[in-house]
Amino acid sequence: MTQPPSQQPPQGGFGAPQDPQGTPQPPQTPPPAAPPQMPPPAAPPQMPPAPPQTPPPGAPQTPPPAQPGYGYPQAPGEQPGYGYPQAPGQAPGQAAPGPYSQQPGPYGAPSGPYAQQPGPYGQQPGYGYPQQQYPGAPAPGGPGGGGFFKGKPAVIIGAALAALLVVGGGIFFATSGGDDKKDPVAKSSSGAPDPTASPTVDEGDGKGDGREADDDLNAGRKEGEAKVLWTTTNDVDLPRNGADVYGPWIVGDTIVKAMYRSVVGYSVADGKEKWTLPLSVDVCAAPENATADGKIVLGVKSGTTEKADCSVLQMIDLNTGKAGWKKTIKEGGAFDMMSNIGLAISGDTVTVGRTSYSNGYRVSDGKELFANTSGNCKPYSFAGGAKLIAAVNCRTDDLDNPKQQVQELDPATGKAKWTYQVERGWEVDKVYSVSPLVVALIQNEKETRTIVALKENGTLRTRPAIESKDKLAADCGGSLNFTETLEGCVGVTADANTFYMMTGDDTSGTARTNKVVAFDLNTGKVKWRADAPAEHTMKPLQMEGGKVVVYVEPTYDEGGAIATIAPTGGAPEVVLQHPDSTTRIENFFSSKVAYGGGRSFVVSDRVSGRDDEEGATTMMAFGK
Repeated sequence: MTQPPSQQPPQGGFGAPQDPQGTPQPPQTPPPAAPPQMPPPAAPPQMPPAPPQTPPPGAPQTPPPAQPGYGYPQAPGEQPGYGYPQAPGQAPGQAAPGPYSQQPGPYGAPSGPYAQQPGPYGQQPGYGYPQQQYPGAPAPGGPGGGGFFKGKPAVIIGAALAALLVVGGGIFFATSGGDDKKDPVAKSSSGAPDPTASPTVDEGDGKGDGREADDDLNAGRKEGEAKVLWTTTNDVDLPRNGADVYGPWIVGDTIVKAMYRSVVGYSVADGKEKWTLPLSVDVCAAPENATADGKIVLGVKSGTTEKADCSVLQMIDLNTGKAGWKKTIKEGGAFDMMSNIGLAISGDTVTVGRTSYSNGYRVSDGKELFANTSGNCKPYSFAGGAKLIAAVNCRTDDLDNPKQQVQELDPATGKAKWTYQVERGWEVDKVYSVSPLVVALIQNEKETRTIVALKENGTLRTRPAIESKDKLAADCGGSLNFTETLEGCVGVTADANTFYMMTGDDTSGTARTNKVVAFDLNTGKVKWRADAPAEHTMKPLQMEGGKVVVYVEPTYDEGGAIATIAPTGGAPEVVLQHPDSTTRIENFFSSKVAYGGGRSFVVSDRVSGRDDEEGATTMMAFGK
C-alpha cells in the first residue's frame, strides 16, 4: 500500500490512456507510412490498410452497422431471439422483441466500458413475461435432477454496505501450476506519468495499467475531484491462470479481501495491512456478507491437485484475521457434486448450495444445523442477509417443463416459513433484494425473464410492468450455471416500496449511456426514469438516507464517481468525483465498487497470473 505523496491539486491532468490489456482507446490516426522504396515499374507501392480502431466508451464513435436485435426475426439457422414468447399469429421462427433484449454487436454489451462478456452459455434471455399469461404469481421452475450452475463474473458490490459488510464474487477459472505463494504485500502503486510530459507517450511499467511505478496519482487532480487516499498492488506469485478476488467485506475500520491462498485485512483510512491469514489451499467460494459480528465462512479447496473440489469450509474472524473452525461439507449422496458451491449467510447460519443438495452450518461453532437429503423438492441455492431465501427444485419427469419454488427458511432449523409455488416452466434466476423480496425468474425454453415482488408471507405482491424500451439489465454473472448462489447482483437495489434497476447501454449516440428505472412495488408501474450523466453509464449500488447510491462508471478519459438519485428521480448528484488522472487504472479493474463512510473503494475482481502482472494495482480508495 502506498499513500500518494501529494494531496494538493496542481493544474492539469493527463490525456487519453494507452491500451492496457485491451482497454478501449480513443480513435487514433495511423502514423504516416515510411517512404516506399523504388519498385520496378510494374509493381507500384501499395499503402497498407489502416488497422481497425475500436472506439472507447465516452469517445466519439461511429455506430456499428445495424444488426437485428434479440427478438428480431432471425434467419434460418440463427439462434432464437430473446424477449417475449411468440405472439399468436406470428410466423414460425419470428419472435416478438423482449423489453430486456440487448442489441448484438461490439457495442451492445451491458453497462459500462468493461461490461462483462457472455459466458459459455451465450447471452441470457431478455426480460418480458406476457402479463396476460399469469393466472397467479409466476414462479420459476428447475430441471428435474436439481438446480443449475451459476456464473460468478465481475461484480460491483454495495448492497450490504448499509451494515458496512460488503462482498463480491469473481469469475471462476481453472487454476493450474504455480503452487508457490507469497503473502500479499501492498507496495507502491502504479500511478500517473509526469504531468509535464507528453500525454501521448506512456510506455508504462509493464504492470498492466500503463502507469509509472513511482508517480503521484494526485498530481493531476483537479478542483472538486476526490483524493486518491491509498492503493494496493499485487505481490503474490499466482498460478498461470491467475486468481479470483473475493470481497471486499468492510467490518468496522477494516476492509478485507481474499485471493488465492490468503485473506488480508487493510485499514480503510490509510490502506495499511492490518493482518494477513495465509491458507494452504485455494479459496473457491465466499458469501455476499459476513455476520453482524464480523465472522465469515469461506469455501476452500480440498487439496492442491487438479482433482481437488470446493468441499471444505473455513471460518474466519474478519476483525482479527484469526482462523476458526474448519470442516468438510457433509455429502448428501453419491452424486453430490462439489466442484462448485454457493455460500450465503443469514444470522448465525451459513448455507451451502449446489446441484440437488444443500446444508446449513452454525457460523459461530461449525455445527451442522440442517441438510436436505430426501424428499421430492429440495433447496439448492440461497440468498442471505436479513432473511434466508431459498430456491427449491422439485423432481419431475419433464425436464423441459421444470417445477420450482421460492421459500423463506428459518436459519436455525432450515424449515420453511412459507412456500411460493412457481408457475411450471419458470426457474428462479436471482434474488435482487431479500427485504423487500424481489426475485428474478427465467423461462429458458422461451428465453424470457421476468421479475416478481413477494409479500412478507410469500404471496405475490406485484410484477413490475416491464416496457420493451427499457431493456433492463443487471450484473449477476449469468443464470444459475456455475456456483449455485442467488446473491451477487449489482445494478439493482430497493427500499420498502420501490425497486430500482439499471438499463442496458444505449449506443445510439456518440458514447454509451443508460438509465435507472424505478418501479412501484405496490402497483408494478414505473415511477420514473433517471438518465446517467452525459456519455457515462451508471449502476445502482445501495440505498442510503432514502436515496439511491449509484456508481457512475469511468470513460476512457473521465474518472468514475459516486452519485445519488433522489427518491423522486431526477439527475444524479455527484457526491464523490474520482479524479480523471486515475481513469486508466480505474478502467483497468473497475469490476467491484464499495462505498461507505464517505469513501469509495474500487477493487479488481481478478488478478492475472502473468509475470508482468505482479505489482499491478489491485485496489484504490478515494475520499475528500
